[in-house]
Amino acid sequence: MTKSNLHSPPTSLTIDQCTSIGREKETVVADMDGTLLRGRSSFPYFALVAFEVGGIFRLLLLLLCSPLAGVLYYFISEPAGIQVLIFATFVGMKVSDIESVARAVLPKFYASDLHPEAWRVFSSCGKRCVLTANPRIMVEAFLKDFLGADMVLGTEVDTYKGRATGLVRGGGVLVGKRKAEALRNAFSETSLPEIGLGDRETDYPFMSLCKESYIVPAKPEVEAVSHDKLPKPIVFHDGRLVQKPTPFMALLTILWIPVGFLLACLRIAAGALLPMPLVYYAFWALGVRVYIKGNPPPPAKKSIGQSGVLFICSHRTLLDPIFLSAALGRPIPAVTYSLSRLSEFISPIKTVRLSRDRATDAAMIKKLLEAGDLAICPEGTTCREPFLLRFSALFSELTDELVPVAMANRMTMFHGTTARGWKGMDPFYYFMNPSPAYEVNFLNKLPHELTCGAGKSSHDVANYIQRMIAASLSYECTNFTRKDKYRALAGNDGTVVEKPKVDANKVMGC
Repeated sequence: MTKSNLHSPPTSLTIDQCTSIGREKETVVADMDGTLLRGRSSFPYFALVAFEVGGIFRLLLLLLCSPLAGVLYYFISEPAGIQVLIFATFVGMKVSDIESVARAVLPKFYASDLHPEAWRVFSSCGKRCVLTANPRIMVEAFLKDFLGADMVLGTEVDTYKGRATGLVRGGGVLVGKRKAEALRNAFSETSLPEIGLGDRETDYPFMSLCKESYIVPAKPEVEAVSHDKLPKPIVFHDGRLVQKPTPFMALLTILWIPVGFLLACLRIAAGALLPMPLVYYAFWALGVRVYIKGNPPPPAKKSIGQSGVLFICSHRTLLDPIFLSAALGRPIPAVTYSLSRLSEFISPIKTVRLSRDRATDAAMIKKLLEAGDLAICPEGTTCREPFLLRFSALFSELTDELVPVAMANRMTMFHGTTARGWKGMDPFYYFMNPSPAYEVNFLNKLPHELTCGAGKSSHDVANYIQRMIAASLSYECTNFTRKDKYRALAGNDGTVVEKPKVDANKVMGC
């Protein structure tokens, strides 16, 4: 990394020496990697874009180019090293796909690495600006939507006909003196920021323009801002990768995917072909852990006219009803707002599509309950974080035989849900995890006096069950709906425009 013609350190003060009281009328400008974020490397975030947009082969390309980028960055030219990462990641990608990942995937990972001291100072100021070498298209959504940044100055990625060329435009990669120039241009008509925050020598030029400047040291290491203290909670996020893809994790993911896919096929085949009483044991033999809590009710007795029980499940993946059936040792049909044809084909249980017409769906659910037990996920879509979405109240009007089931799962490598990708791969990605786990917790059957049959409103019943499940999981109840999720992640309400002669009421769901 070239170090000539750089300013001397503008100050010897560190971030812990900066007061955050009475800064409401002041402006702060901060670097991102190593300053607002604890991590000094942007590789994991480039890797997330590469994998989520371009798949395993684009991630492999980025990983192969990373040694060259490292050599250039540390020994020759910092801008050149960053340019290699940008080119390997973005070349040929649709701009809309990059923006989608920046909005739906990256905020979760950025927020988990927020530096507490830098955030303390940054959040105390009335006007907030971020000056970063990262591509603006990649970081702007997180910085403005979650950290309240008023201005984001970053490297501009060149585009052609809606696709990224992999090159940069304007003044090039925003490093060193280019950062100072960008800051001067942005504040040419107003006074320069009062506070400058940076973490490395190439930040000194822009920091020296500020009245006060503070270094965020790499050591001692600090804990990231805890999730409950984040400026805005991350309720919705998308993407397949569970862990931040460092170079080692990226390599491990690439090597595991072929093995994991074969293992997933074996696990899915075991669930689909074996009798349900054996599925529980087959899953354990194949590394899928199923934990059962509570006392499930016995099967309904048709001989005495007993109607089936309606299992009210929290919704973590489309596999919820399958693991419910494995825990019970018998197949439990499930109603769903949509399911990919592939998932429907390989499902070991009966799945019934709902139409979203209230009268039609109510009649269908009642008919299914007459035949036996039934499972439903009234959230309507999955949520990965420790939150429950609003429960649809329809189920509570149809029967008083309600058994809440708290579903929780564990994934260490891949998420088994998606809002933006092909949902047919959801079960495969879940079972591609080395040792996935599901916890099925049967809660007490809802007392008759708390049902609609005893005079309670359907919304009261639905809300009560939502609170029951949330309390057992230590989750938080929300009023968010399926539409809220898809608007946040995919920029639409989740409704699919169907081809002619196909049911127009079908909607995407997890």
